[in-house]
Amino acid sequence: MRRRILLLSVGMTTLVVLAFAVPLVILLRSTTASESKDKARYLAESVAYYVGDKDHTNDDITAYLNGLSDHPGRISVRMPDGTTLGDPPPGGVPTPKNVPAGYGDGDRDDKGPPKIGDADYRDVGGGLAVDVGVGTPNGAASVCLYLTSDELYDSVVPRILVLIGGSLLVLLLSIAGAELVSRRLARPLEETASTAERLARGDMDARAPTTGPAEVAKVGSALNGLADRIDEVIAVEREAVADLSHRLRTPLTALRLQVEALPDRESAEELNTQVNTLERTLTAVISAARRPQREGRVPHSDAVEVTRQRAAFWEPLFEDQGRELALDLPNAPATVRSSGEDLGAALDALVENVVAHTPDGTPARITLTRADGVVRIVVADNGPGIPLGAGERGRSDRGSTGLGLDIARRCAEAAGGTLTLHRNEVVITLRASTDASPAG
Repeated sequence: MRRRILLLSVGMTTLVVLAFAVPLVILLRSTTASESKDKARYLAESVAYYVGDKDHTNDDITAYLNGLSDHPGRISVRMPDGTTLGDPPPGGVPTPKNVPAGYGDGDRDDKGPPKIGDADYRDVGGGLAVDVGVGTPNGAASVCLYLTSDELYDSVVPRILVLIGGSLLVLLLSIAGAELVSRRLARPLEETASTAERLARGDMDARAPTTGPAEVAKVGSALNGLADRIDEVIAVEREAVADLSHRLRTPLTALRLQVEALPDRESAEELNTQVNTLERTLTAVISAARRPQREGRVPHSDAVEVTRQRAAFWEPLFEDQGRELALDLPNAPATVRSSGEDLGAALDALVENVVAHTPDGTPARITLTRADGVVRIVVADNGPGIPLGAGERGRSDRGSTGLGLDIARRCAEAAGGTLTLHRNEVVITLRASTDASPAG
């Protein structure tokens, strides 16, 4: 959204700047040409006044023209006798025009200033020539000042640069304003999205901000209401599970007492065994139902600690069978998105598979590594290897139930991971988690 707001602001500002800049460039170019023409006319008229003075000879006029070299343009004078002085334009200096009548024939009043005609403008070789006629004691003369195209528009470049600088400044101000507005709009949305992610991870204490624009604040309020409702539903569910445990255990206890009161002891023992089985099943169901309360809505555990605990559990059996169980674990914790109970069950299934299907004295190794947000647990042994298809549920070629590897697979997949079988090792890959403290 921020990028779109910035692009929209920059695009609209650019269009507005172009809408004003293009006519301004044309106006600046026209104004610069007009100013150059006026300056050229003033200079040509000043030269014409000098040429019209009877006291100035051709050499004086030539020296005067040479002294004007610091002015732009090429200045030349066509004298009454046809002689051209100075640097004429392409095509030469034309015959004088617009010279006031009564002058140029030697009858000019010696006490008055020379008379000059109106300036005549003409395009020559891509440039501009300004011609000014002047009457002299010897006849009509013509002064020509020629400006090339570059000289005509010489001062337009700095003005355009100023215009470009102003346009860029307006564009930068527009970007800064759009950035401020987009941040004000996007920040509450980003915080709301972050709150939604925390809620998805099981952090029911997370709440979205209700500040910013009205529409964004409304989204935050709605999300907070949803989080409150989820809390209420979960609380009701927990109470229902707690009530269920008591409601089911009461008739189960009554049933046990009735079984124990039976006169036939053989039948009583058989029924009592069934009641014990039912009680264990009920306990397992209630324990599974209460797991979110014990472990959190999204369980976490330290894979390093869980692996170390399960290895300690199996160590006495390995010593009795003359086996070596080597551990290669990092020092730092490795939090994964799996409960300690599930991860421990998966490791127990894999270690039990090693014990059951390899000869006594066969060593095993458990290696745990973490890289790129993934935790890998490898259980390897030096036994005959895992047969093809052993990972399928209920399939085994060695007399077992064939459920061990499937249990490990389901535990890994429940945590968003995978289980991979190789010839002499099994690899559990789990997603690492850094957003919650481990739960065993």
